[in-house]
Amino acid sequence: MIVKSEVLDLTSNGRRVSFHNITDNVKKFVDASGVKNGICVVQSPHTTCSVIFEEFTHDRDFNGDEYLLVDMSRLMDKTIPRELTEDTNYKYPGPKHVEFLHSIQDNPAYKGDDGTILNGDAHIRASLFGASETFIIRDGEIQTGALGYIYFIDWDQNRVRTRHCGMLVQGE
Repeated sequence: MIVKSEVLDLTSNGRRVSFHNITDNVKKFVDASGVKNGICVVQSPHTTCSVIFEEFTHDRDFNGDEYLLVDMSRLMDKTIPRELTEDTNYKYPGPKHVEFLHSIQDNPAYKGDDGTILNGDAHIRASLFGASETFIIRDGEIQTGALGYIYFIDWDQNRVRTRHCGMLVQGE
């Protein structure tokens, strides 16, 4: 039994939803693991990020984002609008949570800017899409098909930061 894990570091852009095509990274990791038959789990430890399996589309917008992912983001904007001020329909973050975040002053993620925690929309989107995907490894290859690609999505649009994506393989 072989079990190996690795973490990818990805940088979000902080201005819009960040889409990272991590397919090649995952395939290289699986190949280097030596696992011939087993599973590969790709997972986000962040509550405002998702890992999805979707078709690769060749066309991109001026930001470099694939059309299908842009369509997905636009649909989310209509269904789950951005939380741009504390006066929206979102209850998150409540006063106790804001107090807690203020209490961890040594956390560089917030740096005293309460606007960075107005991300209830990102939490809801990530919950809907999920934090992980599991793939079968057969004969040393991850079973994604010809058009299936793996994407890490950071739904939080409030600041640039480094995100982590965990990969784990298990098998023989």
